[in-house]
Formats: sequence, C-alpha cells, structure tokens
Amino acid sequence: MDFTWDKLQYLKWNFRHINDSLSFPQAHAKVWHLYNDHFRPTQKGKVSIALSSHWIKPQHMTEKNIKECQKSLDFVLGWFAKPIFIDGDYPESMRSNLSSLLPEFSEEDKKYIKGTADFFALSFGATLSFQLLDSHMKFQQLESISLRQLLYWISTEYNNPPVFIVENSWFVSGTTKRDDAKYIYYLKKFIMETLKAIRYDGVNVFGYTVWSLLDGFEWHRGYSIRRGLFYVDFQSHDKKLIPKSSVLFYQKLIEKNGFPPLPENQPIAEVFPCGFAWGIVDNYIQVDTTPAQFLDSNVYVWDVHQTKKLIKVDGVFTSKRKHHCVDFAAIRLQISLLQEMHVTHFHFALKWSSVLPLGNISLINHTLVHYYQCFASELLRVNITPVVALWQPMAENQELPTYLAKYGAWENSETVQAFVEYAKFCFASLGNHVKFWITMNEPSVKNLTYTAGHNLLKAHAKAWHLYDKEFRRSQKGKISIALQADWVEPACPFSRNDQEVADRILEFDIGWLAEPIFGNGDYPHVMRSWLHQRNSIDLYNFHLPSFSEDEKKLIQGSFDFFALSHYTTTLVGWEKEDALKYDHYLEVQMINDITWLHSPSRAAVVPWGLRKVLKWVKSKYGDVPVYVIANGIDDDQNLVHDKLRVHYIQNYINEALKAYTLDNVNLQGYFVYSFNDKTAPKYGLYSYVANQYEPKPSMKHYREIIDNNGFPGPDTAEVLCPEDTALCPECHFFRTRKSLFAFISFIFVAFIVTIFLITYYSKRAERRCK
Repeated sequence: MDFTWDKLQYLKWNFRHINDSLSFPQAHAKVWHLYNDHFRPTQKGKVSIALSSHWIKPQHMTEKNIKECQKSLDFVLGWFAKPIFIDGDYPESMRSNLSSLLPEFSEEDKKYIKGTADFFALSFGATLSFQLLDSHMKFQQLESISLRQLLYWISTEYNNPPVFIVENSWFVSGTTKRDDAKYIYYLKKFIMETLKAIRYDGVNVFGYTVWSLLDGFEWHRGYSIRRGLFYVDFQSHDKKLIPKSSVLFYQKLIEKNGFPPLPENQPIAEVFPCGFAWGIVDNYIQVDTTPAQFLDSNVYVWDVHQTKKLIKVDGVFTSKRKHHCVDFAAIRLQISLLQEMHVTHFHFALKWSSVLPLGNISLINHTLVHYYQCFASELLRVNITPVVALWQPMAENQELPTYLAKYGAWENSETVQAFVEYAKFCFASLGNHVKFWITMNEPSVKNLTYTAGHNLLKAHAKAWHLYDKEFRRSQKGKISIALQADWVEPACPFSRNDQEVADRILEFDIGWLAEPIFGNGDYPHVMRSWLHQRNSIDLYNFHLPSFSEDEKKLIQGSFDFFALSHYTTTLVGWEKEDALKYDHYLEVQMINDITWLHSPSRAAVVPWGLRKVLKWVKSKYGDVPVYVIANGIDDDQNLVHDKLRVHYIQNYINEALKAYTLDNVNLQGYFVYSFNDKTAPKYGLYSYVANQYEPKPSMKHYREIIDNNGFPGPDTAEVLCPEDTALCPECHFFRTRKSLFAFISFIFVAFIVTIFLITYYSKRAERRCK
C-alpha cells in the first residue's frame, strides 16, 4: 500500500487512544439494546448514532485514486458505520493500514454491535464535515460537496438503510445579517440533491434537518461565520432573534414539500404569427475575395510531362469580363448552409475598420464593399433578409479604424461625425439590398465610459435621422440600435433591498443606452441620483454628461424597433458576502445559484429570464416592436451531440413565445447565436472541422421549430401563412407589374399567331394561283 510516513505518524497520534474508541460503538450498542429490550415495546421509537462525513472524488479516474477515495470514506465514516451497519468490525482498508493500532472485536462484540441502528443518521455540512477534516484524511484526493453522491454511496455500501439527514447546511460571512442569499442557494442545492437521490437513485431518505436554528459560536471559526436561520446580534444585550430570508425560503419549501413545477415555468403549445422573423447570427461573415479563375485573362498550358503544373504563356491574353457575384465561392457555401437551416433572416456586422481603413471616404475598400453587396443580393435571391450592423465592438481597437481608435475612439467627438459619414456611405452602397439596419450592435456598457456612451448615443441618433431623411423613402428600410439585455434577478426574492439593487443594475446595464432613445431622451433618473450620491461622499468622481434640449429631441425616438441580445440571468444582492464578486461602485454582490444548469464557460441557463426582460422592456417603453437579435450558449466542442444547446434553444424560444402569447409583448423575431464554430467557437450550430461544416443536432432542432413556426399542440388552430416572396429589387419590379407583363405577353403571343396565320394562308394562296 502507498502509505507515507507522515500519514502513519499522524494516524498513530490520532489513534493513540484508539482502544478508548472501542468503547464508542460498544457504548452505543448497549444503549440501543437497552432501548430495544426495555422501552421500544411501549414507546415504539427509534434509536441510532449520528455520523458526520464528507464526500471525496478521485483526482484522476484511475483505480489507485478510486481506492484512495474509498479509504478516505472508510477512515472518516466507515470507522463507526461498518461495525454498526455491516458486520461489527472495522473497514478492511483501516485494518490493512493500522493493523497494529486497531483493537480487535471479539466475535461476541461483533454480534452485539452489528445492527444496532434503526436508521442511518447523517451529518453533512461545511464546518461539521469539511473545515475540521484533516488533509491527511483526504489521501490526496478532492473534496466535493455532492450530498447526492454521498447518499448513494451510503445506500450501496450499507445495504440501503433508511437515512435521516440530521444536520446539513452551509455558512455565510459573520457580517451578513438578514439577506443570506448564499446560504439559501446552498440549502436549495442540498435539498434538491436529496430529492434526486430519492427519486432517481432509490436512496431511502425519510427526513431532513437544517443546521442550525440560530447563529452561534462555530468552534474553531468562532463568530466569523453564521449558520443560523435566525440572526443573532451578539453585541446586543438581549440577543434578539431576527428571522433571515432563509427562514422564509425554508418555510415555503416545507409548505410545498419540495420543488413542485411552477405553472409559469411549464411550456406552452402555441405558434408565432405569420411573418415572424426566424434568424441566425454571425459576428462577421467569412470574407474571401480571392478572384475566380474565370477572371484571369492569362493563358496557361499544362505541362503533363514534367512539372505536371500550369505554365503561363507570356504575351497571350484573353478578353476580360466583369466581376459577378457567382465568382465568390465562399458566398455560395454560406448561402447554402443558411438555406439548409430554413431561416428567414441572417444577422451579421460590417467591418468599419476594413471598409474605410482611414475612417473616412478618402480610402475605400471597393473589393470588400462589392463582396458585401454580392452577399446581400445572394441572400435576397434565396428569400433570406440580411440584417446588417454598421458597427460591433470587438477586442482589437473596438473594431474602429486605426486612426479613430488611436485618438480616443468614442471618447473623441470626432468619432461621431466619422460614424455618420461611414453610415451614409453604407446606406448608399448597400441600401438597395439591405432593408434591416442596426447602427451599433451590443455596445458593451461594462467597458464604456460615460463620455464614450454619450457620444455613441449621439452617433446612433444622427445616423438614424440621416437614414430617415435621405434614404428611407427610396429604400423603404428600418433601422435601430441593438442592446445587450441580460436579466438581473434579486438574490433573495423576499428582500426589498435586493429588489432595489436589481432595479438599479437593470438601469445601469440596459437603461443607460435605452432610456434616452426609447424613453424620455435623457439618462435614467436612477443613474443620475446614484452617481450624485456616490460623488457627494467623495468616494468617486464619475461625471454623467448632460444632453442639451436639442440633443434630447435628436436622440429621443430614434428607433424603428427594439433589438436586444440576451444570453443569461444574474442574481444580485446588497449584503457583501464575497469580495471577489462584489461591485463597490454599485454596491452590489453577485450571487450564483449553484442549482442552475451552467455551460462550460459557467453561463447560467435560465430560460425564464428572457421572458422577464421582454416584459420589462414592454413595461418601460410600451408596445414597441421587439426583436431578440441574439440568443445562444456555448457548449463543449468535443461533444458530438450539443444537448445543452438543444435544451437552451427549446426552452428560451418557448419563453419568448409566452412573452408574445401571454404577456402581449410585440415580439417580431428571434435569432440564434451563432451560425458556426469557425467564427464563434463553441457557439455554432454548425461545427467546423478540417475545412468542413457539419450541422449539429441543435441546428436540426432549430430548423424543426422554424418549420412549425413555434410549438403547435393538438389543439392549436392551423394557420396557413402566405408564402414569402422574393425581396430583391428586381423581383419586386416584376412582381408589382404582373398585369402589365401578362398583357404584353398576350399581345406578343397574338402577334406571333397572327404572323403565322398570315404566312400560312399567303403560301396557300400562292399555290392555288400556280
């Protein structure tokens, strides 16, 4: 056995009085027999011993590590559990490593101790099981807080005894008073794991007890942590008990006897309206402007004897022809993949830094512009509407032209006018093909200064008015801004303070850029009052700029729709618990619900958050047309089946359907993020391996939802939507003049018939004359 000298010395010290430990199971057995023989017949009660344990998992999935985990559990829990619940003797792993230290049970002792428990009483928690566990007892393996796995191990190791969890909980900081959100979510995790052990693993758990009723002295950690359901002010004279939020949570849980499905979280069977926009997002389309072989005017001969390569013939040329969109092979491939998906809209961003490298029209990348024109026209040809963003911030220079990025980016007011000039060029160059514009796509408020945000709003508004005045009448398009809108939920649903924090974060995250455009033309009142309060106590000096009355009029109403991207939901609280996740500027504590499903990047999957943010937009800004312009999750690229993304898409779209059907949100479209793994690794509906695109199960699932226009049920009335017609200008020209072309066709056919008849009868007349 691999047993180090340090471990042996430690265990020798720990078991120095191990003969005394022999008296523990014997003393317990005597009490059990006493009750069994003299009191059980009349009192009809139960007796057991409460044992504390941790859970441990292998550092690596090897046979050796697995045995070490078994040894750890034997030394901590099996020491007393095996004699009582199995055979009256210590675990074999203890006997093998401590043969000279462990006392021997006589056969009579074994029989006397064995079976002296009516149930398995388990203690499992932070202080009781983990902080006090010596590192030697982990045997170089990894501790885990998986109560479910421990319960399953107990069930299989000790012949499925009835289990009563007599002590279980976590802890919060000693400074936390009433809103103990962290405690609530650990409690929720442990109880959910207990329920899963019962329902899915067949573990016979018949009771659960929270530790503890009130805050107290916590052994080696003293008063630095709290574990009670009731808050105790240790500095006060009367030590008054105050119920925490966890009391209300536990009370509601007991009333419901667990976690019954909530009606509002049940899926609905309905469909979206006709004309609903089903889209997919790509950060940037794949641009490959390599000229096709058909554009090469040189003449080549094939050297079939020596080099086996093409050799250019000097001085010999063929006539050149014009560039055609079909020359771009990359466009044909992307279009074919989009057609396979059955989407009606495709959302992508232009590269400002590539279209106008100097930030103005003095230098234009005409090849790239032509590529964009071809891509948009080819989309229209197959009935897919291009949704084009003028600017999307990326890591390098925020995707701004180098000159603008160098001289302050959005901090510089010159960037505003440069953006308007760029927008005008794009409207003029692409407007015949693009009818759905986004000025700025997901400007990151986390990385935006107040001055930069101020200029960004003015740039958006000026671009909107430019389109409205000079291009809308002829191009008949629509334009707006796209904002990231993840939902923020109070960590303690019973806490007014947490609700205030959540409301404040929503205004800073969404309202900052949304309120001036969709609301009153100015920043949210919450922002101004909060910043004034923070600045007044000299902690910060953040200046939120002011708009002139003319600027307010310019910005207010500069939209045709509300486009939002949504990915996840965050929990927030006001009590400081974890310094690493505490925002001192906004006085907010980020909380994690560890029972939520999470992606590999730790993004929480919370479908109902989308419905809540859609309702919030409606309550704030009225019946504005809304598009969920991006919604997606990362998944493990090594998995063949992206089950997490399938689950995500299914449930998020259903929540969007509830917002439309039940909440009357004017939802007009939904876009999945993202198109493929090449441009957005781990997020794509298509994998990209060895220069090949392969559809994932999530793509096929999304296509099925699109084909059904939602989730029709047996009772859903069938709606026959008119077939979409081509959106290209040429197609529109012919479609709107059907009667004229029918008349011209009739005249043409009549003319041909008349000529034929005249010719025919003329020849007959000539033959008769002869």
